[in-house]
Amino acid sequence: MTNIIGTYECKVDVKGRLMFPAAFKNQLEGSISEGFVIKRSIFRKCLELYPMAEWNLESKRINNLNRFVKKNVDFIRKFMAGVKTVELDSAGRLLIPKDLTLYSNIKKEIVLASVVNKIEIWDKSEYEAAVDYDPDEFANLAEDVMGDKETEAKD
Repeated sequence: MTNIIGTYECKVDVKGRLMFPAAFKNQLEGSISEGFVIKRSIFRKCLELYPMAEWNLESKRINNLNRFVKKNVDFIRKFMAGVKTVELDSAGRLLIPKDLTLYSNIKKEIVLASVVNKIEIWDKSEYEAAVDYDPDEFANLAEDVMGDKETEAKD
């Protein structure tokens, strides 16, 4: 499993290209040649960028859903909406497809934020609003999500 670390601010040019951060390139060195999959996020108006190996794992989980169950088919259709493969060009730029740029309200300034095994791509103002939180509310959320779990890391 890929473990990506970092949050970086970038600019998107008029064609929808961004210079992929060197720190991400270094972390994903062995995966860059395989390309990426970019898609809409489920919970927020941002995009998710998966290294191809991570996308293949995610696809396997989706492919195991029973397609004779209507809600599964509805989920798959929405999950796969706008999914595209993308690659870094020879200059190290990534082109965000126009339909996904419109979906995520991406303007000129963006944020690329690691989320364990994938990278979220946000319009900068949307990202700042998403990560602005009350420390007490986050403490309660952390307790709800992580408080009753085993604290040992699993391999």
